[in-house]
Amino acid sequence: MADEGESHVLLVAFAAQGHINPMLKFGRRLASKGLRVTLATTDNARERFSKAVASTGGDRHEIRLEFFSDGMSLDFDRITHMDHFFQQLGEHGPGNLTKLIDDVYHSRGRKLCCIVNNPFVPWVANVADKLGLPCAMLFIQPCMLYATYYRYYTGLNEFPPLDDPEVEVHLPGLPVLKKDDLPSFLLPSNPLPTIPKVLSQCFLNMEKVKWVLGNSFYELEKKVVESMASIRPIIPVGPLVPPALLGEEDTSSDQSVMDLWKPEEHCLQWLDQKPPASVVYISFGSVVVLRPEEMENIARGLRNSSFPFLWVIKPGENSTDDKDGGISPPDFLKETEEQGLVVTWCPQTRVLSHPSVACFVTHCGWNSTLETVTSGVPAVAYPQWTDQPMNAKLLEDVLEMGVRMKAGSDGVVSQEEVERCIAEVMTGPKSAKMKAAASKWKEAARAAVAHGGSSDQSIQTFVEQIISMDSSSSDL
Repeated sequence: MADEGESHVLLVAFAAQGHINPMLKFGRRLASKGLRVTLATTDNARERFSKAVASTGGDRHEIRLEFFSDGMSLDFDRITHMDHFFQQLGEHGPGNLTKLIDDVYHSRGRKLCCIVNNPFVPWVANVADKLGLPCAMLFIQPCMLYATYYRYYTGLNEFPPLDDPEVEVHLPGLPVLKKDDLPSFLLPSNPLPTIPKVLSQCFLNMEKVKWVLGNSFYELEKKVVESMASIRPIIPVGPLVPPALLGEEDTSSDQSVMDLWKPEEHCLQWLDQKPPASVVYISFGSVVVLRPEEMENIARGLRNSSFPFLWVIKPGENSTDDKDGGISPPDFLKETEEQGLVVTWCPQTRVLSHPSVACFVTHCGWNSTLETVTSGVPAVAYPQWTDQPMNAKLLEDVLEMGVRMKAGSDGVVSQEEVERCIAEVMTGPKSAKMKAAASKWKEAARAAVAHGGSSDQSIQTFVEQIISMDSSSSDL
């Protein structure tokens, strides 16, 4: 085969959109440095993944796709039964991935020189170790979360009782974290006990991981990166976002994004009709589903703000059979038809890059957080769970390019709070400062991934190291 003598890297991702997309973008970076790249995930993602990323592996910058079984039928509800899902994945994944590696690489004479996993498939490091292959972990969330998890799960730092509502956590390189800033998986209220077990397995198995790579960039998280340098370094190689957000050519062949739903492209024409820096864009990602009362308060707040808005409401989110598709208050769509547009999904990269967009109301998933940073759009943060509270802390207090909506005693953000935060970003006293900060971080992100930038150099060094290790092992 034409690629038998070339160096191959296998990326193994958890089958979720927010995990696969940064892996794809990292794979593109590796391929641009001369490696042959394959991304493997579980069979349940095959159909939607294959449609989103059309690749045959023929062009050297394309990413080959492979799939393995997680031990369950394709129609099994993995979200509802997450505990059982992770148990089965940990039991069946290692053997099925090993078989895939034998079929794709060993039996075909291809040189597999490194495996890259992420924290939600920590058992991949054991597979690499048994095969005598070096393993890297791509941490797909912020470096400050990596540092927090590492210090917590390894016992490096003592944490105060996290059930105390007034708790403050002081960690090197991080701002002071209050309870509302902490990742939800560390809190006693976490309803998913399986996830902390997976994270613990990941961080207590780090001796089998040679490199920890981060989907961030040095300039963005300098203090926390330096705080871990002498302990267990994390090497920023991001931001791993669509090329268009970084000022790079976005060719039709670079399909490094998987979308769960088909974007409604007409929203771009709608944006074309709006004045520069006038539109509020609202999207809460592919997973978060808000309660009806939250949706209603956001709707009222948007309507009362008077700013043009583009709101993504996912298929089935808050849906009923009424004529407004489940959006409250009644007649919201009719009342705001001249003001706003509601779509089920949109091409977020192109929306954030559009000159009419001035503000992003976001759940603060790390991919969306990086996209608002690299597009230079100030944010209104509405975090829900996992790393999102920490990302909101970063946007508001560290990067100073956003504000965070505060929930009331009932846990729900009021319509007045929605109005207040949107107004603060759009026209408030700190608006100009937030816009200037957003512009600064946009330029810093582009510089990091440009030729010779901090992340570009880190990726180049990583590629050279794994090729060197492969060559050394071949000489023995």
